[in-house]
Amino acid sequence: MAISLGGIADEVKTEPNVVPMIDVMLVLLIIFMIVTPVIAGGFRATMPEAKNITSQPKADGDIILGIDLDGTYYLDNGGGETSMIPHDSLPSYLTQIYAERTRDKIMFFRADQNLEYGLLEDAMEHARAAGVRVLAAISKSPAAGS
Repeated sequence: MAISLGGIADEVKTEPNVVPMIDVMLVLLIIFMIVTPVIAGGFRATMPEAKNITSQPKADGDIILGIDLDGTYYLDNGGGETSMIPHDSLPSYLTQIYAERTRDKIMFFRADQNLEYGLLEDAMEHARAAGVRVLAAISKSPAAGS
């Protein structure tokens, strides 16, 4: 036999259920506890070494941007001659080259292995602003040396 206590059991609870919120907060806390030391320790991006590659001859019209350890830019504009480009002039050189191209807006990068990634990232931003659609990295096979 059930006894009714005047409708107390039939009332709706008005306080929010905080258990799901606590679960989410604990998961986020664990994630940040794992990720924070990785961020604080830094990230070193290195280009992978190529293995089992076939040598591809350089085609006429391939644009290759080289960056040495000092951050100096060298541009091979597809004609076979390589010229040193000042930092301030790189955006204008790239814009001039890629404004004339109607297709194959591809740029190849060749950078020193120990180059700071920020310098390469700046060069890629300039290339994207100049109209480059495909960025490719040139690597050497381990047999060719570094």
